[in-house]
Amino acid sequence: MSSKRSFLKQFWKEKKMVGSMTPSSRFLASKMLENVDFSSSRVVIELGPGTGVFTEKIIEKLHPEARLLVFELNDLFFDALSKKIIDPRVILIHDSAEKISEHLKLNGLNSADVVISSLPLANFPEDLKDHILESAYNSLESGGKYIQFQYSLMSKKNLEKVFGKVSIAFTPLNFPPAFVYTCQRNEN
Repeated sequence: MSSKRSFLKQFWKEKKMVGSMTPSSRFLASKMLENVDFSSSRVVIELGPGTGVFTEKIIEKLHPEARLLVFELNDLFFDALSKKIIDPRVILIHDSAEKISEHLKLNGLNSADVVISSLPLANFPEDLKDHILESAYNSLESGGKYIQFQYSLMSKKNLEKVFGKVSIAFTPLNFPPAFVYTCQRNEN
């Protein structure tokens, strides 16, 4: 089954967990990754990779000594990623994004330099959304970045509540068009 058909099927089956009927475009992937300094990032986390559009781009840019922890909860997407992603720097995790810190410790890592999220926050209950954002914030190094895309501005207040300052970019060359939020953990 093609990744687009697979994505559409999962959207109809898991509307609360899959945020779109189609995978993200290369234009959105570029916009999501443009503010990541891959030359100095040694621990990168990706939340909700779906079919791996961003994952592949991250791997292309990932420093040879870096680690990429990829959290995917959907069984079908996780199985497909397990077959598709063969890179010793990548750790595929079939678990909730709420457990970032737990998996960092399990892999001998203290914190992350950047978290890149494709989770459909607008579809989540408020408590789950808050737990995920707090988990991401707590997993970041001081000055670390959290980058999230959404199809609306509905999650802006949630992101501001956790991160304070949030900058927003827009990508019309995606279906549907998307907003890219870039947040930063306060420096101590």
